[in-house]
Amino acid sequence: MLEKLLWFPLEDFPFIIIVLIIAFSVHEFAHAYFAYKFGDDTAYKEGRVTLNPRVHLDVVGTILLIIAGFGWAKPVPVRASRFKNPRVMSMIVSAAGPLSNLLIAFAGLVLFYFMNETGLLHAGSQGVYSALVHFFYYLILINLTLFVFNLIPLPPLDGYRIVSELLPLKIRYKIDQNIQWGMLIFLLIVFIPQLRAVTLTPIMGSISDIFNALIRLVEMVFSPMDWARITIDFFN
Repeated sequence: MLEKLLWFPLEDFPFIIIVLIIAFSVHEFAHAYFAYKFGDDTAYKEGRVTLNPRVHLDVVGTILLIIAGFGWAKPVPVRASRFKNPRVMSMIVSAAGPLSNLLIAFAGLVLFYFMNETGLLHAGSQGVYSALVHFFYYLILINLTLFVFNLIPLPPLDGYRIVSELLPLKIRYKIDQNIQWGMLIFLLIVFIPQLRAVTLTPIMGSISDIFNALIRLVEMVFSPMDWARITIDFFN
């Protein structure tokens, strides 16, 4: 019964929790860090310029992500009026979160590559090997998912904040005055399967393209690896 409620397989629950803690904490830290560096100490005063997951994780948002595949962390407070160049710096602060998830995915892929090539991945028992493969799989998958998902230009996602800074002020103010309708559209898309199938599903389909691009980048720098065998090992 519990298996049917979860978005992920029950046996992979420990890996999911660890990866979500890493992904959410780094994502929110990136927002807070760049806001602080650009002159806004609001998040800093609230203790958000840290990788400590306790100050970033939202219990309800994390549980919902595991169950429904959609969730959130505690938003980082940002006062763009304190930035020297509010529009440009706001876009950078907003983009920092998703880009940090892309960086984690890439770093995870590189580390996995080296552990496989040096034999460290196979140094322990079959159980340890399986656990490492599952961990890296979810580390890369979830962070790529967060990267793509958060760039969707709908409130309250980072993509909306980035796009809104590019709009003329008059249009932006009108949109901000009706932001609740944008959030309603977002929720409808997320929770209605028919809408999700024609909107989110094609967008999230780009994850495999990004993953393949990262693999090509790693192999351009280093050397080819038998990813097909690793995939078989994971699903077995």
